[in-house]
Amino acid sequence: MNPFQKNESKETLFSPVSTEEVPPRPSSPPKKPSPKICGSKYPLSIAFIVVNEFCERFSYYGMKAVLTLYFLYFLHWNENTSTSIYHAFSSLCYFTPILGAAIADSWLGKFKVLSLVGLSLIALGTGGIKPCVAAFGGDQFEEIHAEERTRYFSVFYLSINAGSLISTFVTPMLRGDVQCFGEDCYALAFGVPGLLMVVALVVFAMGSKMYKKPPPEGNIVAQVFKCIWFALSNRFKNRSRDIPKRQHWLDWAAEKYLKQLITDVKALTRVLFLYIPLPMFWALLDQQGSRWTLQATKMNGNLGFFVLQPDQMQVLNPFLVLVFIPLFDLVIYRLISKCGINFSSLRKMAVGMILACLAFAVAAAVEIKINRMAPPQPGPQEIFLQVLNLANDEVKVTVLGNENNSLLVESIKSFQKPPLYSKLHLKTKSQDFHFHLKYHNFSVYTEHSVKEKNWYTLIIREHGKSISSMMVKDEDKTTNGMTALRFINTLHKDVNISMGTDISFHVGEDYGVSAYRIVQRGEYPAVHCRTEDKDFSLNLGLLDFGAAYLFVITNSTNHGLQAWKMEDIPANKMSIAWQLPQYALVTAGEVMFSVTGLEFSYSQAPSSMKSVLQAAWLLTVAVGNIIVLVVAQFSGLVQWAEFILFSCLLLVVCLIFSIMSYYYVPVKPEDIQGPADKHIPHIQGDMINLETKKTKL
Repeated sequence: MNPFQKNESKETLFSPVSTEEVPPRPSSPPKKPSPKICGSKYPLSIAFIVVNEFCERFSYYGMKAVLTLYFLYFLHWNENTSTSIYHAFSSLCYFTPILGAAIADSWLGKFKVLSLVGLSLIALGTGGIKPCVAAFGGDQFEEIHAEERTRYFSVFYLSINAGSLISTFVTPMLRGDVQCFGEDCYALAFGVPGLLMVVALVVFAMGSKMYKKPPPEGNIVAQVFKCIWFALSNRFKNRSRDIPKRQHWLDWAAEKYLKQLITDVKALTRVLFLYIPLPMFWALLDQQGSRWTLQATKMNGNLGFFVLQPDQMQVLNPFLVLVFIPLFDLVIYRLISKCGINFSSLRKMAVGMILACLAFAVAAAVEIKINRMAPPQPGPQEIFLQVLNLANDEVKVTVLGNENNSLLVESIKSFQKPPLYSKLHLKTKSQDFHFHLKYHNFSVYTEHSVKEKNWYTLIIREHGKSISSMMVKDEDKTTNGMTALRFINTLHKDVNISMGTDISFHVGEDYGVSAYRIVQRGEYPAVHCRTEDKDFSLNLGLLDFGAAYLFVITNSTNHGLQAWKMEDIPANKMSIAWQLPQYALVTAGEVMFSVTGLEFSYSQAPSSMKSVLQAAWLLTVAVGNIIVLVVAQFSGLVQWAEFILFSCLLLVVCLIFSIMSYYYVPVKPEDIQGPADKHIPHIQGDMINLETKKTKL
């Protein structure tokens, strides 16, 4: 055709022009409707995703449930170090989703990251799974089922907490009720969650053919950063007043990047700005597995009908989540809606923060009560001393200082249980004390060395017609919630004592003293003992939470061989049930904050950046754990004051978040649809982006 031929005026639409040849797209056959669950509008593939998430979360939370006590009891780290390492691990697990999101969006897609990366490597597995699985489940729904997709996030969160509920109940039992190598069986507690990861892989792979698998759309994470960087640098280069201003600072990237990408990044940055205050909430929530578990070790887990281990108390959180999610969705939110109150997602999240503040205020009150009931600790240039009279009659004890001044004068009957340790002050960090012991008509003078900040027991024993004494340095007078015991053997033969599988004592003859050993809380009516020529049993009675016991093995003419029992450290008196209010408050806050935040993140994310925004949401969890790590290592506060500090910080953050959310305008679903959804051709390479216009030829 002659290009200069005169034609009538027509309306022509320009199409994007590319320097590369674009092959014609084959016509796609009509899509078959995906199978549904029991005639509902939920895709069948969702069942496999939810079951996979249940198994994966069982593994993750099962391991985390015993992790703090593993550091404390098995590796013998102190409380601050155990807390720091626990939160460092949690932070790493929630930081790696950024890497997982980049791989998912640019290389393998959400499906392959879940199956290949996430379930093959535990360390990077959480990073591969977390940013993808929630968004991948949302991808299974058609747009006409948006309401069902919103409810899916509640079902998804239910599956997480169902796995967490069972694992946090079972794995502490595997740890405490089974003995491995003479100690708690951490190998089994970690091994069973590992096995569930294999089950998760199998279940997820079974639904492979049913999944809708959106293809990767390029390195979205890199594109986002490049777009933002170009917009900032371009704006800086063109800061002259003669250059007209643009409506949004990201519009300065229009010279290089597609309009759709810029629009998507705008939506992304608006949500990311709201995420800035969120880490503080996670800093509080994740302390259930660290600080709150350590608090539970100082409490009595006997509930009458059941005995809870300290790390089993965490089971309250997933249990209450399973109760609260339907309660909030079906009752509370509907009642609020009927009252005409616009309870938006951001308002729910703000209320969730307030509930977490209250939970930590309650935790601080519980900690103060525990401290009042705990035995005092010796300070600098102080020791605590108790005198144990194992002679046959009363002994008068006088403790003399360096200047022969009397520091303690006490008459102690035979086998009298000392009510309390006596506090003695030292002149220096270590000092020699002189003891004057008066027994019948005998006077015995002896000398013993002591060091500050320690506990000591002066044991008085028969020595022919007279008496002698020995000073025993007691171990750290904190049992971290465990049950400890030791033995003194008054017999003339060595005694071997078996407390069960791989737990035994060897106590030397003639007032030999064993070291403390940790045993399980419970009744011990018949403990097997053996000398070189005789077997016998001892009734030790109830060994309770947090107590340290001393048993003196004696041979009485009337009663035979028996054990005289004394508490070095009294058992925990405060019931672990006092933690219930703080768990209820923080779990209600979690349901309002986390479940809502998951759905909010998905709904506000452009279709090309679902995984990126999910990863950013999880990154706030990582930052929250880093906050706990820093405070635990450097604050130097007592525990109740640390709880108050976190509560006040979150309250301030909640006010900031409320102001930010007041000015946030939620994005409507039709405003964030990707190019495919708006029937815009997919543009790659060197294609020129031209706006559609009506042109006269």
